[in-house]
Amino acid sequence: MAARPGRGAAPVFCGALALAAVALLPAADAAPAPGPAAPDRKGDTFLTAESGGVLAIEGGECFTDPARSPVAGEVMVRYVPCDEEGAANQVYGFVAAPDGAFDRDRVAAFARESCGRGFRTYWPGEAAAGLDFYPVLPTAATWDIGDRDVMCVAYRPGSPLTGSLLPLASALAPAPAR
Repeated sequence: MAARPGRGAAPVFCGALALAAVALLPAADAAPAPGPAAPDRKGDTFLTAESGGVLAIEGGECFTDPARSPVAGEVMVRYVPCDEEGAANQVYGFVAAPDGAFDRDRVAAFARESCGRGFRTYWPGEAAAGLDFYPVLPTAATWDIGDRDVMCVAYRPGSPLTGSLLPLASALAPAPAR
């Protein structure tokens, strides 16, 4: 598992991973992207490791849905405190995909299963009512430079976040250093 430079240990449910630092833009720089009121997070292309701003998001943090940034000139996400306007998604963990040649279908299946297991751990049974999850996958290009990280994200379909979705603040305590 290759770690990306520039980050400390990220809080995770399956071991510590490091992510690359990416500059975040201020809230005023992201204008809402045109499209449906409820974005389709079910596909595994809603966000990828190449989506602008996604690599700057750490475990437990909340972020916006993808929006066009006039300043950056691209569609990107940005960090937002979970209780502030614009928060739509919350990272609840990271998992490392198995090494080997990049096979998008294999990585997507691994990601859905692994993130699903973490989702059921944090929100068992009725606790998951009104919530859902999706994985953010590496792409062929990021895989080629050693990226094996899958980000697991929870959200409330059709509603913005009004605070952390995590059941316990201590659930994402930093993993011990190795």
